[in-house]
Order: sequence, then C-alpha cells, then structure tokens
Amino acid sequence: MGKNENTSVMAEFKERAKRPFGMRDKIGYAAGDFANDLTFVIAAMFMMKFYTDVMGVSGGVVGLVMMVAKVVDAFTDVAMGQIVDRSRYTAKGKFAPWIMRFAGPVAVASFLIFAPYFADKPMGFKIGWMFFTYILWGSVCYTGVNIPYGSMASAVTDDANERQQLSTWRNIGATVAQIVIAAILPMVVYVTDAEGHQVLDGSKLMVAAGVCSILAVLVYFVCYALSTERVVIENKEEDKKNVGELFKIIFTSRAFLGIIVSALILLLVQLTLSGMGNYVYPNYFNNTAFLSIGALVNCLVVLALAAVIGKLVEKFGKKELASCGAIVAAVTLFIVFIIHTHNPLIYFVLGAIAYIGLGIFALVCWAMIIDVIDDIEVQHNYRSDGTVYAVYSFARKLGQAGASGLTGLLLSIAGYTAETAFDTGVVNSIYNLATLIPAIGMVLLALSLIFLYPLSKNKVEENIEILKKRRNQ
Repeated sequence: MGKNENTSVMAEFKERAKRPFGMRDKIGYAAGDFANDLTFVIAAMFMMKFYTDVMGVSGGVVGLVMMVAKVVDAFTDVAMGQIVDRSRYTAKGKFAPWIMRFAGPVAVASFLIFAPYFADKPMGFKIGWMFFTYILWGSVCYTGVNIPYGSMASAVTDDANERQQLSTWRNIGATVAQIVIAAILPMVVYVTDAEGHQVLDGSKLMVAAGVCSILAVLVYFVCYALSTERVVIENKEEDKKNVGELFKIIFTSRAFLGIIVSALILLLVQLTLSGMGNYVYPNYFNNTAFLSIGALVNCLVVLALAAVIGKLVEKFGKKELASCGAIVAAVTLFIVFIIHTHNPLIYFVLGAIAYIGLGIFALVCWAMIIDVIDDIEVQHNYRSDGTVYAVYSFARKLGQAGASGLTGLLLSIAGYTAETAFDTGVVNSIYNLATLIPAIGMVLLALSLIFLYPLSKNKVEENIEILKKRRNQ
C-alpha cells in the first residue's frame, strides 16, 4: 500500500472513529460471540455425546483426540495473533476485516464435524475424520475469527467502564447462543428408543449443526457492520518485538499468569458440568426435558447478572466479585454432591445457584484480560493486544480440551459404555463425579483469584491513570 493510499485509508478510519460509543457497539460486539458460540457450544456440548453414542467411539479416545489436537493451537493461535498485530489498517479498522474473512470457513468446518453417514465406516476412519474436522474447525477457522474478535475490544474503546460493558454484552451474545443450542436443541436432537430411553439422533444433530452454521455467518456480518474501532493500536516499527521477546514479557507477568490459571479452572469446571450434564440428565434422571430447562435457567441467570454486573464491578472490582462468586459456586456444588438427589428439579435449582458464581467470572473475564494487557503496557511500555489475546485464547482452548479429556476420563472411571449406559452403579458414579470434581475446581478458582491474580480494583484504576498520562504526553 502506497503512502498516499495509506493516508487516505487512515483518514477514513478516523472519520468513522468519531462515532460515539453506544448501543450500536454493544449489540455488534454481542453478535460476535453469539456467532462464535453457535459453533463452539454445539461442539462442546454434543461432540463427545455424538462420537460415543452415534459413532461408537469410546469417551476416552474422543477426549484424547480433542486434547492432542490442542497442540496444534499452540502454533495457530500465536501465529494468528502475530498476523493480526502486524496487519495493516483498513478503513473499517485492523481487527473487524478478519472476522468476515473467516466467517464462512468456520461455519463449514463446524458442520463437517457431525457426519452420522460415516457411522458404519472402520473405527480408524471415524477417529481420523473426527481429528481432521476438529483441527480444521478449532485450530484453523475458529482461531482465524476468534483472535481478531477478542482483540478488537481494545480498539473499540479505551474507557474502562465501556470495556466492561463490552465484556458484559459479549457474554449476553454468548448466552443467547447457549439458549438456542443448550436449551432448544436437546428437545430436537433426542428421541425415545424402543426401551423408553432418551438417545441422541445423529441425523437430526447434523441438520441442527447446519442451521447453526448458516445462522453464524449472518450474525458475524452483524458484528462486522455494527462494531466501530476507534483506538489506533500499533507499535513503532523499530519497537516491534519477535515472538521470543513477546513471550518473555507475557510470561513474566503475574497478572497474565493469574488470569490464565483462573480461566483454565473456570473452563474445566464449566465445560465438565456441561459435558457431564449430557449424561446426568438422560442417563441418571432419564429426563432430557430438564437438560433443556437447566440450560435455559443457567442462561437466564447470566442475563440477570448482566443487568447489574456493571454497577457491582464499579463498586467492588472484578477480582473481588469473581472471588466471592467462586466461593458461592463451590459451596453449592458440595451440597449437591452430598445430598445425591434423585429429583431433577432440586438438581437444576441448586445448579442454577452455582451458576451465579460461574456467571460472575464469565461476565468479567473478558474485561480482565484487557486489564492484563494494560498492566503489561504499564510494566514494559509495550502493547501487543493480538498476541497476548492469542496466548490467552490458546490457554482457554487447553482448558476446553482438558474439560473434554476430563469428561472422557470421568466417564471411563464411572464405567460408562453404550452397553452400561443405564446401569445403576454407573449412573450413580456419573452423578458423584459430575458434582464433586467441579466443586473442587471452584475452590481452586477462588484461591487462584485471591492469591495469584494481582489486579485489584485499586490497581486497575491506577494503571488506567498511568496510561492516560502517557498517551496525553
């Protein structure tokens, strides 16, 4: 791009940037995670169940494949972060164009994961197809859209309260997608077999995945159209660092390590609860209606929290709120484990209470990573939103893969197979593991936030003031 052309592009960008931050940005940013989760949640919630029950692959193998695939993400996430950081500005901005470039590919890749027409193929072929499509979707296409989307929050606004609003609305978008998938899809994709058991219908799931993929592309366009980048995020050419130097900066940051550990634990808990829920409700309670109802209630909890989280953060701080929420969730999950209820209503009511604790951290964590990026800039006078977010995203994917592996391991420990799926001893073990392990995880999350993550409310405000003074010099 020539100098004159670049000047023209930046002039148009700055003209667009004059639009005040408002509801348009919130809806646009919410749409991005709505689209993300239309493919992410369906994979997280149904992929294990699909391959164990429809394709006949053992839970341990599915979990192992998903964990091994994440090794690829160590390269693709960081590579995408570097590509985004080093890409040129367009009139629309630096990050938004990448969302549209990968919107179609991520939708197609998600659809390919669910292929029931291969159920009669040899086991090696089925495992190979699962591995190929999972990498294509998660390591390549989802990375290509998610890294620029997450990094874009820093460019939309540099105001701390507005960033928290983006984090909140991001979760609102994700929650709407979860309602569509977790609350509605179980009523569509499960059928009753001859023995009266609720079983997954692979063909119906494939159609549902296709609908979600098409919808995702449309919603990505809404994100692109409504989001406005205002903050120019670039380092001088002479100050740009290589990957090794960046990693040294990132991994010597206590704030970054703290948010990584906390996010990993949260994902392990959240996705283990979701993954095991696919076995607790149909197999232990023999009731898929509560699988949908429970998912819907959890989503409504997040939406209710979203209405008040901004004021609570402003008064108490993100770290402080998230720590208290983790403690509430831990206590509630221990209660669910101890009472070992056979009533699905009691199970999901207590689960909704536990989800309040989960939901608080989920609503603030995306603003917390921007706080971490600010802290790194304060400490090292260098900013690399794309790469920092990419490493954070990779760590989250490790948590997602770990949750899949943990779910597969827990099912193996319980003795779950297609033949033992409704045995009394197996389903009781599933219940115990599905409640005790997440309860322990929430204790670890509280400890991580309290003792490892250093960015208290006062420290975040101090960093913001330091950066404002630097930029005004």
